[in-house]
Amino acid sequence: MEAEELLALVAGGDQKAFEELYGMVSGPVFGLVRRVVRDPAQSEEVAQEVLLELWRSAPRFDPDRGSALSWILTVAHRRAVDRVRSARASGEREEREARRAHHPAFDQVAEEVEAGLEREWVRRCLDRLTALQRQSVTLAYYEGYTYREVAERLSLPLGTVKTRMRDGLTRLRHCLGGAA
Repeated sequence: MEAEELLALVAGGDQKAFEELYGMVSGPVFGLVRRVVRDPAQSEEVAQEVLLELWRSAPRFDPDRGSALSWILTVAHRRAVDRVRSARASGEREEREARRAHHPAFDQVAEEVEAGLEREWVRRCLDRLTALQRQSVTLAYYEGYTYREVAERLSLPLGTVKTRMRDGLTRLRHCLGGAA
């Protein structure tokens, strides 16, 4: 039986005709898809999709527009090209995401400038403290000493250090409040 006759029977739901058509066109369909897609596993998948589509779309075949085999191979070619385009677009999306993930989402130069300005502002505010307040705050916050250790280093009572720190931090908070 010819492919055109088999396709007409498949359009009517004839499973035997589909089995025969499948045997007749599966080789050429897979060969065409394999040349376009290149990947063997994907080629098998696309060829199966094409053959399944034949079962569903057989009623759309118009023998006045060409042979059944030409129609089937056109369907196969379109499906294969769609798969290649989809894979390429997916790869490009992944590549863009990888590039985007690689680059920081912020402007590093702007961040460094801003950090420099903040350091300068803190330095200016520290300069406004009394020498004793600045010394206590510097030991505690920049050198990491506890209040007790600051008191020992400066040979001062703990209460005096706590008072200096509280007053110094209050003055810093007011000074830095103007930076916001």
